[in-house]
Amino acid sequence: MALETPRESAPDIAFPKQTLVSLLIFAAAWETLSHLAPYLGIPPFAVPSFVKIAQSMVKITPIDIVVTLARVIGALIVSFVLGVLAAMAMYRSETLDNYLHPMIRILMAVPVVSWILFAVLWFPGVEFRIAFVLVVVCGPVFLVDSLDAMRGVSRDLRNMMLSFRPTTTDYFVKLMLPAILPSIFTSWKVNISLAIRVVTIAELVGAVTGIGHQLSVAQELFSVSDVFAWTIVLVALLFLLEALVARIEHRLLRWRT
Repeated sequence: MALETPRESAPDIAFPKQTLVSLLIFAAAWETLSHLAPYLGIPPFAVPSFVKIAQSMVKITPIDIVVTLARVIGALIVSFVLGVLAAMAMYRSETLDNYLHPMIRILMAVPVVSWILFAVLWFPGVEFRIAFVLVVVCGPVFLVDSLDAMRGVSRDLRNMMLSFRPTTTDYFVKLMLPAILPSIFTSWKVNISLAIRVVTIAELVGAVTGIGHQLSVAQELFSVSDVFAWTIVLVALLFLLEALVARIEHRLLRWRT
């Protein structure tokens, strides 16, 4: 019997028909509610029609999107580098792991709002505040996932690699990094969603640019249509970044298909 030939599958970025139907049903219900709102005692501004939301979409400033996107990507790269380096150090030193592991658990238990308040009280610069909050929230996720993945590498593989007396750099670059790559991509997917939400909250406090700032302005103007428009942009950014990571994952982990 011939062996089944593995079929190369595309990354999971398709748009299912069921999702489209659900969105259309929601859109129809929302549009109907926007027209019935005055008769139901709901303020008209609370349920804007899609025409008003579209008018708000036209007024969106691209520079705020670019600023928020740059903050998210920059902070994720810094978080990734620091998280993986810390995981490598903790993997190599059990003593360091024993000291740092409790602190990492404490850092992950602190609410995002508390980090934002700490950043406002500690740092004068707005950009550094936002970067600090993003790194301190996303960095531990990269660290914990990478460390767990390193400890999950087969003992046989580790012993075989050690039999060649590799340098520390060779050990991590040629064995650990390829072995933990699937976990790293999972961490990126989790942290992208986390960073998009966190940066929005961080930009609400003190920032004069970015999507979070524009949401704050919309709240001050009681413009629900503007809030909707910027929220749609945030969701689109999240899907775009996730699709990009999925595409890179598909190319680098083609051997799994």
